[in-house]
This record gives sequence, C-alpha cells and structure tokens, in this order.
Amino acid sequence: MSATDHIPAAGLLLLCRAAPDRVRPVAQLLRRPMLLAPAGEGWSVLVPAAESWREAGTHLAAVAGDWAHALTVADNWPVVGLWWDADGAGFVVAAGFRRTVGHTWLPDGTPLGEEEALTALRTRLGLDPVLDGAALDRLTRPDAEADGAARVLGLAAVLARAGLQLGPGVVPGLAAGRLCEAAGALPDAEPVDWPGWRAAVCGGLGAAERGALGAWTRGPRARALGKAEVAAGVALLAWSRGGARRGWRAAGVVLVADGALTLLYDRWRAGRSAS
Repeated sequence: MSATDHIPAAGLLLLCRAAPDRVRPVAQLLRRPMLLAPAGEGWSVLVPAAESWREAGTHLAAVAGDWAHALTVADNWPVVGLWWDADGAGFVVAAGFRRTVGHTWLPDGTPLGEEEALTALRTRLGLDPVLDGAALDRLTRPDAEADGAARVLGLAAVLARAGLQLGPGVVPGLAAGRLCEAAGALPDAEPVDWPGWRAAVCGGLGAAERGALGAWTRGPRARALGKAEVAAGVALLAWSRGGARRGWRAAGVVLVADGALTLLYDRWRAGRSAS
C-alpha cells in the first residue's frame, strides 16, 4: 500500500503553456497513464491517473518536479505542476534547462517554500508584475481561512488571468479519481498512451515542424542539435541508473528521443530533396 492510498484528496495537475499538439508527443514519452485536454488558448492540461504516481515513498512534489522538467527539457515552453496531499500542497515551475523551482504550503496553508519560485512563475509565464504579482504575494501571506488545497486553487485563479481555462470539474484540490473523471468528460480530452516508437517518431516529426525551433529541424544546426541532445540524454540516463531518479531518467529518454527524431528528420528531408 502506498503512503497516499488512504488520502481521498491527493492529486496532481500539469499545466502546460503550449497547445496539445506540441504537448502530446513529449507527454507520450513519459509512458504514464494521463489525460490531455486543451485548457485555454495556448494552454493544455495533463491529468495523471493516480496509479501513475502512487508508489511507496513517492512524494507528489518530487513527481511534479520530475515530470514538469521532463516535459520541457526538449523545448522551452513552461510547465506548472500543481500537487496536493496529506503533507500539504504546492507548485513547481519548469522551463527548458532552467532550474526547476517550487513552493510548498503546509496542510493549514502556511507558506513553506522557495521565494524565488514565485518570481520564476511570474517571469516564465509572462504574468503581470503588478496585478498578478500582488495576487501571488497574497498567497504567501498567513491566512487562517485558506488551507493548502485552497492555496493551489487560488494559484489556478491567478493563472486564469494568463488564459488558463480548466474544464468543468477539473479543480485543484480534488482527489485524482474525480479529476480523471472530470477530464475524461471534456469534449476534446484524449488519453496519452505510449503509441510505440514508430508512431512516436511520426508525431515527433510533426511537432518539430510546428515548434518554436522549427528553423532547427534540418541542416547543419539541426544535426548538431540532435547529436548534442542524444549525447546529453545518454549521459543523463547513465547518471540516473539506480536510486530514485525516475524523473531524470524520463528527461534522458525525452532528450534521446527528441535528438534521434531531429537526426532522422534531417536525413529524411535530405533524401527527399535529393530524389
């Protein structure tokens, strides 16, 4: 039995500052049961099933940080991971190779986290430094009426000003099972299943064309980038062997896969140009 099996309200949401077609191929590489749905213009939400993170000794803050980092390591769009369980609640924010930072609230809502996390959240998501900054500051002040779950709900309300629109029933603070039920009822929700390497390659090629680094998808720069990603991913996989480093292994897989897709795409395009 896991440490959170007896807790009815434990859950995790991954809020991605990117459209679903960009999130899908990277999320598939995590090889975890999740639901993907649009969450406003330029936003997507990933709702992991409880069995994807309920393991003995697993803390949701660490899971959120590992997965958010893995989702952004091959691209530079930010991900905010919201989590809550018996130990409290909190968020992490990741973007590319910048350091993933997080903030925690105790079960009664008392702030206990890195102050720089709020600054990173504001700058990486392009939030208003005055209005949104003031709203974020209020989340770090003592409030006898706001417990940990209410804090992450308040954070989602701040992100709504930047365009985040979670569907009906997808509410931070609910149990994972209820979140999955609500997400599954959304009209555009889809399961993120591992499609096998062939389908992953096809999906990754399309995502590369549409990504912010589309100009790097072929030619000398693309080959250099692909080789660097593969080398970095292999090194990360070797380093993360053994121990509780699932998130770093996932990041290594994403890097290797993205680099391999870049190299394959460059070779394919070169072959078509020559024919």
